[in-house]
Amino acid sequence: FSAEQEAQALRKAMKGFGTDEDAIIEILTKLNVSQRQQVLITYKSSIGRDLIDDLKSELSGNFERVIIGMMTPTTMYDVHELRRAMKGAGTDEGCLIEILASRTNEEIRRINENYKCQYGCTLEEDIVSDTSSLFRRVLVSLATGNRDEGTYVDDALAQQDAQCLYEAGEKKWGTDEVQFMAILCTRNRYHLLRVFDAYRGIANKDITDSIKSEMSGDLEDALLAVVKCVRNKPAYFAERLYKSMKGLGTDDNTLIRVMVSRSEIDMLDIRREFLTMYGKSLYSFIKGDCSGDYRKVLLRLCGG
Repeated sequence: FSAEQEAQALRKAMKGFGTDEDAIIEILTKLNVSQRQQVLITYKSSIGRDLIDDLKSELSGNFERVIIGMMTPTTMYDVHELRRAMKGAGTDEGCLIEILASRTNEEIRRINENYKCQYGCTLEEDIVSDTSSLFRRVLVSLATGNRDEGTYVDDALAQQDAQCLYEAGEKKWGTDEVQFMAILCTRNRYHLLRVFDAYRGIANKDITDSIKSEMSGDLEDALLAVVKCVRNKPAYFAERLYKSMKGLGTDDNTLIRVMVSRSEIDMLDIRREFLTMYGKSLYSFIKGDCSGDYRKVLLRLCGG
């Protein structure tokens, strides 16, 4: 890998009349996030221009959004997406839920630090001013990045938590959502898997079915996302991708964000889950749903 070579090749693809989009896709998709950052710096030092500005002036639409996303450091990409979800017209609740429910404590910690530096206010402040009621509380809880990340499972406590959830939901008139939040947003993954098993034994139904019948709207979506991420994160993202493309129209925000943010983390696992869940490959789904350079670059991120 030579940052110098790649920088020159990118300049060549954009210089003069017309843009060589294929070359840009080729160069950027073979590099990883940290290599792309090196190219950014080298481009400025050896060519004296800003690579992001050049890309923005040459590209457009969803294709541009994917490329700029790929050029953004992982944490900053999440930061920008969270901000966009709150500061645009209306709130993109799905984006807030997806990022906050699926990132690790360490990732959340870095997001919080960078968010504050970038925008001068905390992520929590923006969440509080942009959302309301119990949904707000779930997001604030997830944004603290304070989940137990150990592996210890106390069987008695797991049994007790399951009973607690049952009594907070199925068993009573009205739902004590705070109980759900307290358990689902703080316990470690292995403990929760045990809780879900125990819950099925007590309530005779899956925890997801209870959440669906007891809650609604954004709160329901948020708690379901937490449960899905605990059980199988790649499957959660496979479902996000499927829903972004199925039916009429494409939810490009979600499609781009998941493809860019997971491409170096668990894309192979997501592809495997996608095939298992929907009987079609993610590759063929993207191919049928998108077109042009946008499609080309997403297919490269998907791989296979």
